[in-house]
Amino acid sequence: MKKVNVVIVGGGIVGLSTAYNLLQRHQTKKVIVLEKEAEVAFHQTGRNSGVLHSGIYYEPGSLKARNCQEGKIAMQAFCDEQDIPYKICGKVIVATNKEEMPRLNSIYQRGQANGVACTMIGPEQLKELEPWVAGIQAIHVPEAGIVDYKEVCQRLVKCIISKGGEVITKCQVKAIETQGQIVRVTCQSSVLESDYLINCAGLHSDRVARLSGSKPEAKIVPFRGEYYELKSRVHHLCRGLIYPVPDPEFPFLGVHFTRMVSGGVECGPNAVLALAREGYRKTDINFRDFFESITYPGFLRLARKYWRVGLEEMWRSLSKEAFVRALQKLVPEITSSDLEAAPSGIRAQALNPLGSLVYDFDIKESHRILNVCNAPSPAATAALNVGRLIVDKLNNQLE
Repeated sequence: MKKVNVVIVGGGIVGLSTAYNLLQRHQTKKVIVLEKEAEVAFHQTGRNSGVLHSGIYYEPGSLKARNCQEGKIAMQAFCDEQDIPYKICGKVIVATNKEEMPRLNSIYQRGQANGVACTMIGPEQLKELEPWVAGIQAIHVPEAGIVDYKEVCQRLVKCIISKGGEVITKCQVKAIETQGQIVRVTCQSSVLESDYLINCAGLHSDRVARLSGSKPEAKIVPFRGEYYELKSRVHHLCRGLIYPVPDPEFPFLGVHFTRMVSGGVECGPNAVLALAREGYRKTDINFRDFFESITYPGFLRLARKYWRVGLEEMWRSLSKEAFVRALQKLVPEITSSDLEAAPSGIRAQALNPLGSLVYDFDIKESHRILNVCNAPSPAATAALNVGRLIVDKLNNQLE
């Protein structure tokens, strides 16, 4: 039986960033990251759009707002240190009609409150930045950028190993038991004893929390985000990041254009209930996951409240033409023939029993166990700072 100081469950960017921060601060501690897949960053981290977010959208004072900007600075510094390519390409958030102006102004006020460098611009300046975009007004966020978070994670693994830590793949946690000062973690082929356990399991964070004896109020409900990619002949239609004005009542930002650090352009995502927590294709179904979602009171209340929005998202999932029409609100020249299907991603959205979406990062502590119960976007941007925050919570115990 192997004995260590800290076990981290989950080899996504939050788990790896936490391990990296732990070993930076406590160089003699034995830290192990357990990942159930054959590689790290296999789920949310490796399937997102790679945006370095500025922090403009988030409620002032929230963990998202406080961690996003500092996390972005830390991420850029890590990329500089590790020679990982990234680009500060800028973002525009575009109002296409007068009805969207109050929401655009509200986002601008949040940006100002959060200290984000942003400017309200008119259609002439918008055309200078993004010549193919149609809008009556926009917010320009010059500091937004793009990076490959999968490459970041691969470099984090190397750093963790170089500092004496371990990252074990193909190691799914089956049981967690706390006995006095010891946390016993049972995997498929081994048992570990640890002083502390940190749950960064993302899509399965609520289940891992329950394995540890915690009773999280919220449940993870998976939403699939479907993407298209622009064909190379029309890459010129998008220079940076082009976003619509989001609905403040809904946590998704609407279909948008994202210039990728590799040179391509992604369009999307929509947001539909996934039939499996790892259901990246429309045909993927896990009956346990699906049954849990559709019988959960929180989801049923959410569906009743947002059924119109849900139907619109489902229609965009079924109809490429409907998806194209949503994109044409921002870039009218886009046609169906300009798009080809791209891989989907899954968002692990925490939802409480009353049907309210958990918007902020949610980190719960119990005896010798810390559960990251909700870490949606901008978790990738903020990951190094979130990892530091987690280590701060354990710091006194680890001294």
